[in-house]
Amino acid sequence: MYKHILISTDGSELAMRGVEHGLGLAKENASKVTVITVSQPYPLQSAATFDSWNDAQREHAESALTVAQTAAQRHGVEIQVHQGVDDTPAEAIVDAAITLKCDLIVMASHGRRGLSRLLLGSQTSEVVSHSPVPVLVVR
Repeated sequence: MYKHILISTDGSELAMRGVEHGLGLAKENASKVTVITVSQPYPLQSAATFDSWNDAQREHAESALTVAQTAAQRHGVEIQVHQGVDDTPAEAIVDAAITLKCDLIVMASHGRRGLSRLLLGSQTSEVVSHSPVPVLVVR
């Protein structure tokens, strides 16, 4: 049914529920899988240096993607990983789905970003609103 699934993660515990669910779905459908995490670009008004900011973002992304790779191995699913950089993670996720020709996006209902965690999740809501492909939201 689904040939290429894009799974987003921010490394949080809730995001891993989405990863696990997406990997299970991919295994059942013999789907290709890409796991994406989106880092924030360097903020112009930051106490951190450009290099320290980028190093921290890269380390966080690598950590989140490594956890996803470990989960994929447990499921017996091969994945590709992708780190996007964008002020708006939703845009990077939708753009990746289009560019990679994915036919499903799987993501958690909330991310780890500030007050947006209290709602459906502003990024999740944005992906649902703007995605040209179906979005499976995992709670």
